[in-house]
Amino acid sequence: MARVRAALYLDFDNVFSGLIKQDPDVAIQFAKDPGAWLVRLTTSLTVDGPRRWLILRCYMNPGGWVPNPDTEANQPRLYYSQFRPFFVNAGFEVIDCPRLTHTKNAADIRMVVDAVDALADPVPYEEFVIGSGDSDMTPLLVRLRRADRRTTIVSPSDAAEAFTAVADRLITSQELLELVQGEPVDSDEAPVDPEQPVSYEQFRDLVTWRYTAATGPLNLASLAHDLRRQLGPSVDETSWFGNGGFVRALESLSLPNVKFSNHFLWDAARHDPPEAGVSTGPAPEPVGRLSALLSLPRLTREMWPPIYQSLAEYAAAHHFNLTEATRWARDQLAAQGVDVSRSAIAFVTRGTAFGGAPLYRQPPPNATEIAAAFADNVLSRAEAAAIALSDEETAEVRSWLGAA
Repeated sequence: MARVRAALYLDFDNVFSGLIKQDPDVAIQFAKDPGAWLVRLTTSLTVDGPRRWLILRCYMNPGGWVPNPDTEANQPRLYYSQFRPFFVNAGFEVIDCPRLTHTKNAADIRMVVDAVDALADPVPYEEFVIGSGDSDMTPLLVRLRRADRRTTIVSPSDAAEAFTAVADRLITSQELLELVQGEPVDSDEAPVDPEQPVSYEQFRDLVTWRYTAATGPLNLASLAHDLRRQLGPSVDETSWFGNGGFVRALESLSLPNVKFSNHFLWDAARHDPPEAGVSTGPAPEPVGRLSALLSLPRLTREMWPPIYQSLAEYAAAHHFNLTEATRWARDQLAAQGVDVSRSAIAFVTRGTAFGGAPLYRQPPPNATEIAAAFADNVLSRAEAAAIALSDEETAEVRSWLGAA
């Protein structure tokens, strides 16, 4: 297969400072061994095929720094300049971008100018990889798209929807951390082959497993959503395997001791009935707005607290590693009958870190602190994106997220 002629423009300050808030150990590995993750990025998370790097540029503020996450180290600051030799040795052209104002350096401007200049080069670059989560890069991506170039964003945080929507591919911080650690980039679920119809037996096995593993009543809407995601279009094409509806399909399984209400099913021998008055309908309008504009995971109200609790348990018992944390929490939640994707858990973990309660903190944050930090981050991002929320709507969002 012919390799794609690619150019990589990396805003080191933006990516490194974003990663170190989420997983300091892997952020240091990213900065000290760029050659390793660059080799993996050559063939991983591609758009049109494996890449051939014709341009490798790293834009770095030589005087930039972040607080040293190792509180016992002699140096309280990690200066970016100490990582410069590693990028030079990996074949990058390192471009100094000193700070122009109190808070801003010239990296983004230099990256834009260099990328646009590259469009006029005699060699046609087919893919532009932009290492930055800065939405100021959106006009650049629009310009590259107009020139019929493929674009990939490597974002260290939850980038603005308008920014990521323009790119052909988004490499999330979780995927980047997996690349840095040499792990296979994980997917939340295996893709469904539309040519292979799903059988009733597969439906029965999945529901039976969820029902047996559940530690409490299962929300019917969430269960139906999860099964559609796992089983694909066959469930609707066959009208739930000839049963004419989801609940009728569940009833046909004759699960032991099963009880149904309007919104739940549960095992009468093992579970307490669902509490009266629990909100099980669709998310309130402000939450739906944040899901649409900030990519807030579309989870039901009762799914948020178990996520916080599982992350708190991981942080209390393990040396923190982001990719391990999301995988561990997903598996723990699945064992409780709560089906949440790793990407949703990673979204919470990132929000918690940027909200002021990173899981690597000592002492580790508890579930209440994680919930509060995550909600604070969501609302802070909403304000930054000019999403107007009244005091009542803000309280409604906090309540839905389990942080009231």
